[in-house]
Amino acid sequence: MTQPWIMMCPPDFYGIEYEINPWMSRSRSSDAHAARRQWENLRAALEAAGARISLLDPAPGLPDLVFTANAALIYKQTAVLSHFRHVERQGEEPLDAAWLTANGFEVTRLPEDIFFEGAGDALFCGDTLFAGYRIRSHARGHQLVGESLGVRVIPVELTDDYHYHLDTCFCPLADDTAIYYPGAFDAYGLQVLQSYIRLLIPVEREEARRFACNAVVVGRTVVTNTGCPKLHDDLRRHGFATVETELDEFVKAGGSAKCLTLRLDGEEAAAWKRAAS
Repeated sequence: MTQPWIMMCPPDFYGIEYEINPWMSRSRSSDAHAARRQWENLRAALEAAGARISLLDPAPGLPDLVFTANAALIYKQTAVLSHFRHVERQGEEPLDAAWLTANGFEVTRLPEDIFFEGAGDALFCGDTLFAGYRIRSHARGHQLVGESLGVRVIPVELTDDYHYHLDTCFCPLADDTAIYYPGAFDAYGLQVLQSYIRLLIPVEREEARRFACNAVVVGRTVVTNTGCPKLHDDLRRHGFATVETELDEFVKAGGSAKCLTLRLDGEEAAAWKRAAS
């Protein structure tokens, strides 16, 4: 089995420089020293769980480059590059493309009129790609991704602006198991998740707002922000190990553990990962 491989970007230029989601407020700035400490602690927790970390160089003027989950969707050796809805983040795209190309991925792009925000809005659970749409990504873009990769895609509408990306309210743990926050989905989306995923572990609103669903899964270890005790109890009952590490400086921008990482070798829940190994 290969060592889990994750891309991260140091928070050298991270800060709240604009407002593109309900979490962000320029009146509530981030603490650079605290952000650095929290990012380093997350990296250490992932390495302790067995992951290999590769770094994307930070760049001035791109404070959200640190949120590498949004760079692309990874499928085998293909990286479907993101095209961000907000112009403030579009400068990240060429840097992400260059890094992924240099590290052996075939980078593909969707049409310019399609917004798609990578692994922030598209997550495999088994052989199905669940894809969040409306707030950041276009449903049509998800269908194009499915056609291009030859995989089944099920779009689910996100209905809560505080959970603007799918990875803030849904986290596959294994090919038949996932964490989810029911309040972020409409009735159809809930029905879809319940129909396709054998075990759904619900997260309460208070812990969802602590980004409980924005977790990183490395083997049977689940790493989250602090303040998610009920979820951690539920995960341990289902045989997972849990790690909490404070990420409040990144919550100020609407991100947490998963947002700060891009899994390059396939998420634990992705059926294609096992087929490729």
